[in-house]
Amino acid sequence: MTAQILDRTIKAYRIGDPGGRFPIMDAAGSTLYPGRWNTVDTPVLYCAEHYSTAMLEKLVHGGGRIPPNQHFVEITIDAGASYEAFSTAAHPGWDSAVPTASRSFGADWITRKRSLLLFAPSVVARMERAVLINPDHPEFRSKVRWGLHEPVYWDKRLFDRP
Repeated sequence: MTAQILDRTIKAYRIGDPGGRFPIMDAAGSTLYPGRWNTVDTPVLYCAEHYSTAMLEKLVHGGGRIPPNQHFVEITIDAGASYEAFSTAAHPGWDSAVPTASRSFGADWITRKRSLLLFAPSVVARMERAVLINPDHPEFRSKVRWGLHEPVYWDKRLFDRP
């Protein structure tokens, strides 16, 4: 697939612990705990197009518990950055419980540095997209800007069990 070029500046959101073992702006956690789109050898920053999607992803991966000191950061990606959009129709099984197809695709995308960004569907919220950022891509330092981290306020109703 050929990379496309953003014609506008976009925002993405990431949640994490700024003082924790895996800081918000670090991809090291993705190599210790690979996600749907990467392997232990392919670090990537998992972000979301919307703040609410970032929260939902954090909830589903946290098993109903959220670690303390969670903060979010708004990430600005400048116009001119390269991106690729994952096609679900072209990759059957991308959403399987064992993410073989999606991991293979993502690892290849990261390793070959095909683009700075990969827009990929959220399994949890199918109409929403994850924004994967390749920190090893040559555009990373010039096209990605980090906002200040701010606390995430979790509504207790998300965790109340009847």
